[in-house]
Amino acid sequence: MTKNNRMKPDKKPLRTDNSGAARIRIVIASMIGTTIEFYDFYIYATAAVSVFPLLFFPKADAGAALLASMATFGVAFVARPIGSVLFGHFGDRIGRKATLVGSLLTMGIATFLIGLLPTVMQIGLLAPALLTILRFCQGLGLGGEWSGAALLAAENAGEGKRAMAAMWPQLGAPFGFILANGFFLLLTMFFNYNSAEARLQGDFLAWGWRIPFLASVVMVAVGLYVRFKLDETPVFARALARGEKLKAPLVVVLRNHFKKLIQGAFIMLATYGVFYLMTTWILSYAIGSTQLGFLGISYRGFLVLQILSVLLFAGMIPVAGWLADKYGRRSFLLWVTAAIILFGVSFRFFLDPAVMGTGAGANMGLMLLFLCIGMTLMGLSFGPMSAVLPELFPTNVRYTGSGISYNISSILGAALTPFAAVWLARYHGVGAVGLYLSALGALTFIALWFSKETKNTNLDMLEEREAAVGIETTSP
Repeated sequence: MTKNNRMKPDKKPLRTDNSGAARIRIVIASMIGTTIEFYDFYIYATAAVSVFPLLFFPKADAGAALLASMATFGVAFVARPIGSVLFGHFGDRIGRKATLVGSLLTMGIATFLIGLLPTVMQIGLLAPALLTILRFCQGLGLGGEWSGAALLAAENAGEGKRAMAAMWPQLGAPFGFILANGFFLLLTMFFNYNSAEARLQGDFLAWGWRIPFLASVVMVAVGLYVRFKLDETPVFARALARGEKLKAPLVVVLRNHFKKLIQGAFIMLATYGVFYLMTTWILSYAIGSTQLGFLGISYRGFLVLQILSVLLFAGMIPVAGWLADKYGRRSFLLWVTAAIILFGVSFRFFLDPAVMGTGAGANMGLMLLFLCIGMTLMGLSFGPMSAVLPELFPTNVRYTGSGISYNISSILGAALTPFAAVWLARYHGVGAVGLYLSALGALTFIALWFSKETKNTNLDMLEEREAAVGIETTSP
């Protein structure tokens, strides 16, 4: 292939295998991987609130132990952009399939090893250090997982149906949440564990909490089996056939698409904020001690409400995909983001202890309403993102670019959010947490306002200047 031929974008329309078996295989492979990844991620989040402060940071007071545990939770978000660069490099060079296998193994092994960790009472300060390292490895794996799964679905989508097709990996988030928290709920019932009266000598804290981490190895094995059965996406295969593989995708992304990287990160910002407030922070606030200004609701009772509300999260994702295909990504997300801003302003009217009540007297109906509103907005916001971010970048840097945007946003909107929210709620009241979410929403609204509609983007198209920069001298 000559240099001039490599510089010309392929203008042929996207073609996909429309057989029923192929579509089902793509759906399962894109969804099961993210389900497993988010299951692994959520069991850590749940343990970070109810288990790790007691077993890995026990010498601090209750508030400081929770903050320390949340800090280790945030370590993964620092690792995620690194994972997106690492796995994105290989995803754009050797393909989506092999890279997705690698990201799943990284996440799965780290999660399994957390289930084997000795506690601080057994090995001292080495215990939280090892926990932090394994949490970092979890972040590396998830950093490479999401963008690969999104591309697997989006690059196989039919014309005009990309957001709907790409929503399948997004369902992994609520499904993983339900599996992880449902598992913990069953365990707390089996062991009769009450977070408000936790005893280190009890079976749950002695060994029961390890079961969900160890059981993840079974799910990883299933995920690997499905992914080994995949074919490469047709869009990436055609890019390889045209000789468009880059030596250094990261260099090209930073040189030619830096503005899109930042734009994509801020488009995702409000989604991350509401996501981790509704899944991680709200758990710590709801079951936290009333002496710290929290609600003191029983762990088991609150978890039932949270799992029920997550069903709305899952149900809104396909609705969001359909609406984004029908009306466009930009206009739809502007309306959803405006609703998130208003939702943030409403926090004190729902969650203030004087309104909600505390302990056994808490208004569980009001809490369920709050969770349902938040999870509905979460599904509507999260659903189209697996189409929006990949549409910002050409094929040979799409894995790297979409992954970096997604995971930079994870630092800005998620790494600090649970930690900041715990601090704000304790020292400035729950209304300040809502204003924090509204501020994230305002930044996303601005990014969307100045963005262009990407609904009609042809994923096979490659701009000439991108095709000409850094392409290897020999075609594959």
